[in-house]
Amino acid sequence: MIDGKRSVDHILTHHRRSINELLCVEETAQSYQSQSSDIPIRIISETHMNAISPSRTPQGVCALVRVPDDVYTSKIPEASTAINGKILLLEHVQDPGNVGTLIRTAAAFGVGGVIMSDQCADPFSPKTIQSTAGSILSLWIRRSGNYLQMITELKNRGYKLIAADLHGDELRSQEKRAGPHILALGSEGSGLSDGVIGMSDYRVRIPIADSGAESLNVAVAGGILMFAWR
Repeated sequence: MIDGKRSVDHILTHHRRSINELLCVEETAQSYQSQSSDIPIRIISETHMNAISPSRTPQGVCALVRVPDDVYTSKIPEASTAINGKILLLEHVQDPGNVGTLIRTAAAFGVGGVIMSDQCADPFSPKTIQSTAGSILSLWIRRSGNYLQMITELKNRGYKLIAADLHGDELRSQEKRAGPHILALGSEGSGLSDGVIGMSDYRVRIPIADSGAESLNVAVAGGILMFAWR
């Protein structure tokens, strides 16, 4: 379920065919009826909207959408090699707010897809979806325990693996790396596993003032790295 006017409007504009039904309170239904004649609209009471919406302050509209095929498999889309050559890997990022923010940021920077370990937060949990602000359908997502095998398959297709690592080389904004890449981010507590680090072609870190903070939030770090990558 996609909640909130801004997120629903994004889905209506970019992923209309994924919507099964709109749920609206009476005062918002009219505005959506004029632009959604091809989509069923169910009018519900504010009490019911408050009960089903994951938001503390519902905006009077939710969209029920179909979960894309193969999200919970290790099947890599064949088209992935043609979508800007950029894939994000999340390993054991458990906070749904961080996962949703990273998906939203990846979509904003033109990343083709996101691979997640099965210990990451569910990409279609209410809090994750809310944090994506409607971007959840803008790229392909795979959540699987076989993510290491997926990396191997992508490397065999010519992808290079960039690992975010506190012991890596300092990130330089002017660096350019040719060819398709996977950017790997780990949990804030443990970082990336030895398995992912061992498979990496490059290890990078973001330089920060040691006296200012020990580390960055994973979603913030991911945003900086994706911007530099772009």
